[in-house]
Amino acid sequence: MMENHNPLLTRREMLGLAGVAGLSAFTGFSAIAAPGAAQEKPRIACLVTYWGATRSHADWIVTKLLDGYWWQGAHTPSRVEVVSVYIHQLDTSLLGQKICKSKNIPIFKTVGEAVTLGGKELAVDGVVIVGEHGDYPTNLKGQWMLPRWWIYQQVIRVFEQSKRSVPVFNDKHLSYNWDEAKWMFDKSRELNFALTGGSSIPVHYRKPEIEIDIDTPIQSSVMLGGAPDEGALFHCVDVLQAFVERRRGGETGVRSVQCIRGAETWKWTESNPWAARLLESVRVKFGLKSGHFQEIEKPNVCIVEYNDGTKAAIYSARDVGWTYAAEIEGRKEATIISMLDWPGPFSQYHASNSQPHWIVETMVTKKEPFHAERLLLSTGITAFNMESNWENGRFSAVGRRIETPFMNMTYRSGRGAQFNTGERPPNVPYMRGFAE
Repeated sequence: MMENHNPLLTRREMLGLAGVAGLSAFTGFSAIAAPGAAQEKPRIACLVTYWGATRSHADWIVTKLLDGYWWQGAHTPSRVEVVSVYIHQLDTSLLGQKICKSKNIPIFKTVGEAVTLGGKELAVDGVVIVGEHGDYPTNLKGQWMLPRWWIYQQVIRVFEQSKRSVPVFNDKHLSYNWDEAKWMFDKSRELNFALTGGSSIPVHYRKPEIEIDIDTPIQSSVMLGGAPDEGALFHCVDVLQAFVERRRGGETGVRSVQCIRGAETWKWTESNPWAARLLESVRVKFGLKSGHFQEIEKPNVCIVEYNDGTKAAIYSARDVGWTYAAEIEGRKEATIISMLDWPGPFSQYHASNSQPHWIVETMVTKKEPFHAERLLLSTGITAFNMESNWENGRFSAVGRRIETPFMNMTYRSGRGAQFNTGERPPNVPYMRGFAE
């Protein structure tokens, strides 16, 4: 579900288309629905920025919560009930208006009304925030100023007033701003609710269909994918984190982040043999000609150093889908795992199916499908990558190395494989019978 990886659909064109397991309880708050509020299906409020095109994230995610999704080779009915919607840019979201009307789902004027169903207390069993797409500005550093925190903090206000909380899903990174993101994460711990979100690509189909074992002695990693801007970079970062969190000893947090752009990308690569070796291993694996990755028009690399000394580099690349490669102690050859192909077909909004499955799991079980610390780390790496090339209002292709002692989250992954397998979804007409 990544417009930036589709050469036929750029962000500009998109705009033109118009429970928590192991958490200690917080006194006075409950992650369980209030007595009498239990339903056969959890009742969900969907809060979105823009819902005006079949290729918008709101359409991809919310409609599958309504109609079900393609999981492990078969259509799976949804186990949640969408009972309310809030659309920030309502006037340009005609598709969302049509769908809500056809399903008799009320569209509320405010976030607070959507999660209280027009009352004074929290009245839903889960919240889904899709703050992606719409007519929002991009700042000088290239960060898309989507109002995810603005929506989230209004949900938190209702949680605090009601002294009750429910699971929250937030599409992609928590915020373009670290302070906002950290506040969002901290509130989930303070108020004891499951927080999840991030990219759909870590749970997309893989080749080969394997997961890295927990406590694998990963020494260094590279991640390759189309990453020309912040939004696309996040997907690559989140895939990287989904792999490296399983390294020996578990996640130790991030020590520093640096971004290098343009021709300097390859000078850095030449001076870091581990990155050059892994890049070459991917090139050979895909049968690409020598120098293929160096031909990209606007190269860039995001360099991540972890507190335990593990190193990683994320390259903007083409013709390899999203591909992760690792040097693992004791193995002569690099371990390479790819998430290939555009996650379509676009018809019937099949851009992503695994992610809605895990959204539903979160809402039903009230547990996080993976540690929310991963989501915060991915958010922080992305944010500081965008900060790296700027200092005192001046741009530098060789970005400054930003030390991040505040990103010292530690945890051990205990999850199993979460990616989709089996037959791909069929290419069928858009279920609604109307395209926009």
